[in-house]
Amino acid sequence: MRNPAIRVALLCGIAVTLRAAAPPPSDIDRLLRTAVEQKRVPMVVAMVADGSGVVYEHAIGVPKDAIFAIASMTKPVTSVAVMQLVEQGRVKLDEPASTYVPELRDVRVHSGGAERAPKTPVTVRHLLTHTSGFGYEFMNRHLADLVAKKAIPSATAGGDGFLRAPLVFDPGTRWEYGISVDWLGRLVERTSGMTLEAYFHEKIFRPLRMADSFFIVPPEKQSRLAPSYQRNSDGNLVAQPRQPQKSDGFFSGGGGLFSTAPDYLRFVRAVMAGGALDGQRILSEASVAMMGKNQIGDLTIRAMPSMIPQFITDGAPLPGSPDKFGLGFALNSSTADTPRGANTMSWAGALNTFFWIDRQKQIGAVFLTQSLPFLDPEMTKVVQDFDRAVYASKLR
Repeated sequence: MRNPAIRVALLCGIAVTLRAAAPPPSDIDRLLRTAVEQKRVPMVVAMVADGSGVVYEHAIGVPKDAIFAIASMTKPVTSVAVMQLVEQGRVKLDEPASTYVPELRDVRVHSGGAERAPKTPVTVRHLLTHTSGFGYEFMNRHLADLVAKKAIPSATAGGDGFLRAPLVFDPGTRWEYGISVDWLGRLVERTSGMTLEAYFHEKIFRPLRMADSFFIVPPEKQSRLAPSYQRNSDGNLVAQPRQPQKSDGFFSGGGGLFSTAPDYLRFVRAVMAGGALDGQRILSEASVAMMGKNQIGDLTIRAMPSMIPQFITDGAPLPGSPDKFGLGFALNSSTADTPRGANTMSWAGALNTFFWIDRQKQIGAVFLTQSLPFLDPEMTKVVQDFDRAVYASKLR
């Protein structure tokens, strides 16, 4: 791909009581339209559902069925696939992940210029919670230095060479966002005997009728791909060349998917309803409950530093104020700074795609645009305003 930042983005990839004086849904329309007109976002498709179905949808600048690179919003889908295998007894959460992916037996911790064996093995649970010790080169200076020295491949190089990166801390000792879920994608393939693309289609997308979700967008649908933009230092959004649609044989469980707002909202609705939608069950209620429960104990989500500011804004806060992590989803243990219910399940993608699943208040939302850097100040404000407006509006 010609734009390394876009390539990284694809690898990275979050019943309400309504006030009588709440604004009507048209105020959400106005908020989004103003954001596009003021070039705070280049375009947007936003959708909201409650426990009964879709209650809001609006598209500005692209059709509602535009196809977006959803980057790290792939990770929750991969996590659901892993939990399906856990339910079948084919994978155990606290088993060393090398049981299923033998290459992980050789992983080493790299610190202080030397490598050593980890004090404890990387487990499946560590990978699902980002406590494995794996990081991302664009968020970790040590890994960035190793890439610069050509000691490990860059995530921008294509293929799966970046999986050779070492751990940067011992498993279970802290939280750091990284390539863990790409390893889980490999685990799903090894355990199921299917490619990740085939597994997702058969076990998740087809049951949920997600007909516009792919790793490689078919030629007949490529005209629906949303354009991507880069915000320059002067604040202007500049259109980027469209990236070629071709497979190198590696399906990134951490960030390779393309999808639409209607499709991804069906995934959101299924999780919000406890693992089933329209009579099709993809997970048990117990598994969904486990995924939405804090799995990292006293550890907390770290602010995301950036080694590449034109790709990710350094230290930007995530919408919804998440501070904990479940199995594949960020969680907010407090509601002090967000209208979302406690332990709302959420995540985002590096090209500024967002979702949340509030099982307590039965509100799920998807907000898709396509720009870099991730969570620049203009984007952060728009997403936060949308979040608040959803909870304030009479959507039912």
